[in-house]
Amino acid sequence: MDLNSLVSNDRVDRHGRIADKRTTGGWKAAPYIILNEVVERFAFLGLTVNLTNYLISQMNETIPDAATHVTDWTGAAYVLTIFGAFIADAYLGRFRTIIVFSTIYAVGMIMLTISASFSTLHPPKCAVKVTPCKEASQGQNLFLYSALGLIALGTGGIKPCVSSFGADQFDEGDEKEVQMKFSFFNWFYFAINMGALLGITLLVYLQNQVGWSWGFALPTITTIISIVILAVGIPYYRFQKPMGSPFTRFLQVIVASIKKHRGGVSVENETPLYEVETTYSDIIGARKLPHTLQYRFFDKAAVITEKDTVSNRWSVCTVTQVEEFKSFIKILPVWASTIAISISLAQMSTWFLSQAKIMNKKLGKFEIPNGSVTVFAASSSLILIPLYERFIIPILRKFTGHSRGITSLQRMGVGLFVSIIAMASAALVEKTRREHYPGENSMSVFWLLPQFFLMGSAEVFTYVGQLEFFYDEATDGTKSISSAVFLSEVGIGSWLSSALVKTVTATTGGQDKGWLRRKDLNESRLDWFFWILTVLNAVNFLVYLVVAICYKGKESIVRDKNMVELSNVQCT
Repeated sequence: MDLNSLVSNDRVDRHGRIADKRTTGGWKAAPYIILNEVVERFAFLGLTVNLTNYLISQMNETIPDAATHVTDWTGAAYVLTIFGAFIADAYLGRFRTIIVFSTIYAVGMIMLTISASFSTLHPPKCAVKVTPCKEASQGQNLFLYSALGLIALGTGGIKPCVSSFGADQFDEGDEKEVQMKFSFFNWFYFAINMGALLGITLLVYLQNQVGWSWGFALPTITTIISIVILAVGIPYYRFQKPMGSPFTRFLQVIVASIKKHRGGVSVENETPLYEVETTYSDIIGARKLPHTLQYRFFDKAAVITEKDTVSNRWSVCTVTQVEEFKSFIKILPVWASTIAISISLAQMSTWFLSQAKIMNKKLGKFEIPNGSVTVFAASSSLILIPLYERFIIPILRKFTGHSRGITSLQRMGVGLFVSIIAMASAALVEKTRREHYPGENSMSVFWLLPQFFLMGSAEVFTYVGQLEFFYDEATDGTKSISSAVFLSEVGIGSWLSSALVKTVTATTGGQDKGWLRRKDLNESRLDWFFWILTVLNAVNFLVYLVVAICYKGKESIVRDKNMVELSNVQCT
């Protein structure tokens, strides 16, 4: 075997041997992973955009209750990505985790289809102007929300692993494959929006025009097919072996550091720190990490005292283990300073659709389904990503000299800035709609195109930048956890959006007299709410600039061994 053809990042093939670049990975493996993501997003987003309508029309829930349940469910699905990532990194590996949770996802979809198909599993249809609607029974709600719970758990397990598993197919030690990896992230996000586009058009049409049973049955079938497709690619994949629980290693560093601090241990420039003498670290399959000066308190965990036993990681941690923890907490300020955009993105499936509901949705003789209006946002990525790959990156590369045109942090900054313009546009359009087109001669829904398109464009730059950043800055043993951290941002953003709506409603006069009136959007001041989000995004952007300027990542580390510590001095 030609040793030069073997990957340099310790990935293995299906037989457990070091993977051969000639027969595994790269674009031989990536299409199967991308197709799996298309199908998963087709099912999840097709369900998400119309779930509120289902709960109102089929389960007889009130509008506030249905909206709250959908927001909470969406938030839970994304926060559960942390659990899925933990299982992948610690026990199953990314591929097995995707297969297991895809199966759980499929079971949830089957249950949801059954719930919509049998009249005994949902209350009788509400008769208008006759009697109060009969609420769903405890058993009916239990069956429905059990199905939704399994779907949330399934997508939570899949999401943090698919992008990381796809990136695993490219060798970081091969310059050509590194460039392929960044293209993969772009096309991966393209796949997400292709699935979203199909979901919010085809599925919403089926659900509204043909029936909920068929509207749920189709994504159920495609979910099962996606598992088969993913399995077909097994001969071409490169696999990362599980490396044990990263949270356990993090806790060991914290505990050992506190113990040493209480014992009076201090760390000076010349203080020896413990590291194993083997070529690799003692974290299974992980390369050693160089010592840095940031967060020096935790270096105490690697100091050996007379009472310590080096085999006990609760007393003495290696430099690599300490640096792994440092690398994780180092990315948290970046994560925290990008949350505001998730609050704004949550408006696309809530208040933006509330606007669309009372606007003119006629396109010739065809009326656009309300849930399909979000196609305006999905279309932005389908346009921008090919343009970005084909034209923008080569132009930027000439000016910046950077292989990707701009860095991941710069790309996120562009997205955060565009989100400010998007929310300002939404505020101006809503003010015009309310003041000039409140009655039957309603404003065309196509006036919402700018805010949807701009918000979708902001998501393209921010999301793909986050995919690149959180994967690249993670250590060998924390790739999935790092991806899950940024995905959890979507869930937290949904919850914060709900909290903000409740706060604004409560402080401005309630649901009957306040800015956000559930029954009459024409009497509301939704434009003022959008201005709040505009200001919030602007403040968040300024905070992000400070964090991004201070951040010193892997690209900033000077390779010269004598300069490593100097180059890692942080703004903290």
